[in-house]
Amino acid sequence: MRWRIIQVQYCFLLVPCMLTALEAVPIDVDKTKVHNTEPVENARIEPPDTGLYYDEYLKQVIEVLETDPHFREKLQKADIEEIRSGRLSQELDLVSHKVRTRLDELKRQEVGRLRMLIKAKLDALQDTGMNHHLLLKQFEHLNHQNPNTFESRDLDMLIKAATADLEQYDRTRHEEFKKYEMMKEHERREYLKTLSEEKRKEEESKFEEMKRKHEDHPKVNHPGSKDQLKEVWEETDGLDPNDFDPKTFFKLHDVNNDGFLDEQELEALFTRELEKVYNPQNAEDDMIEMEEERLRMREHVMSEIDNNKDRLVTLEEFLRATEKKEFLEPDSWETLDQQQLFTEDELKEYESIIAIQENELKKRAEELQKQKEDLQRQHDHLEAQKQEYHQAVQHLEQKKLQQGIAPSGPAGELKFEPRM
Repeated sequence: MRWRIIQVQYCFLLVPCMLTALEAVPIDVDKTKVHNTEPVENARIEPPDTGLYYDEYLKQVIEVLETDPHFREKLQKADIEEIRSGRLSQELDLVSHKVRTRLDELKRQEVGRLRMLIKAKLDALQDTGMNHHLLLKQFEHLNHQNPNTFESRDLDMLIKAATADLEQYDRTRHEEFKKYEMMKEHERREYLKTLSEEKRKEEESKFEEMKRKHEDHPKVNHPGSKDQLKEVWEETDGLDPNDFDPKTFFKLHDVNNDGFLDEQELEALFTRELEKVYNPQNAEDDMIEMEEERLRMREHVMSEIDNNKDRLVTLEEFLRATEKKEFLEPDSWETLDQQQLFTEDELKEYESIIAIQENELKKRAEELQKQKEDLQRQHDHLEAQKQEYHQAVQHLEQKKLQQGIAPSGPAGELKFEPRM
């Protein structure tokens, strides 16, 4: 279970370290000194969503594999390179028949799900002449040539795809945040253009005042420094700062007791620093910016501590980091409000892209409006024809009655009135 909890987020790269940690000697911690703590041994901690489009499939495969003792044993002895290279995937041939059967079932379900997605997309595009088998090639997390059984190649492809996708995930988040900030500035400037000179000056003054209020905050400690961790030790853990001990600190914040500080556990350590800068009750504080700041802090600490780049911090790595000069005498930490998030040239380029997109949307809206008007004219024309036909039928029926001819039914049949 503990392996699965972390593994879902960081794929199979982290498993050997995890299994080793399960056998580590625990550190004695006096829990009576810690405020507001609850036992977590029996608590079920749901793995975080990786953000991958095959997230559920990844979780299910991991869940099944961890039930096989032989595979777990091989994982315990494997190093990171063995997992990345795909050599570990060959061990799949030795897992139990029950595990293989379940993996086969999971793969068939995933292939079926992907085919449904493809069909839905093609139906939306009204293109039914495409080869579904060829379209499956775009999905790199499974072997589409064999849709019925889960083989070692499937495990290898799943590991490599998830590893590459997760490494791209943080970069994408940074790019999206930058676009968000540029859009905010673009909309602000566009709004100012609609105001009179007097109102524009008032808005500019308010904007500068909000910036000053946001920048007026207590000093933010360097993430991962002794000052920052001691503040957590004192304010969050409720312990005497004079008793600060890195080993005990690590044990306290290894929430799921797996022997590692993962990215979520690290990010939790920065909450107090972020609260110095961001308050959801303040209009000048943007909570999206707070999450970007949290991500920057985590990436920085990982780059300083995570020596083997497995996106987990072991006790050994943590203690080694506390011996560095940077831990005791860190550089000052620049928050987002102290940085230039984008240049004027970048903003202009982004605005030109927005303008192109807006023009395309406007053109499309005009085309749709024209289509709507054409359809309305066709409808009106058909209604007019229908009315003319109805009037012609009524006129014909009246003439028949005047001539003493029995009226006809809808299909032209004669209708006779019964005699009394």
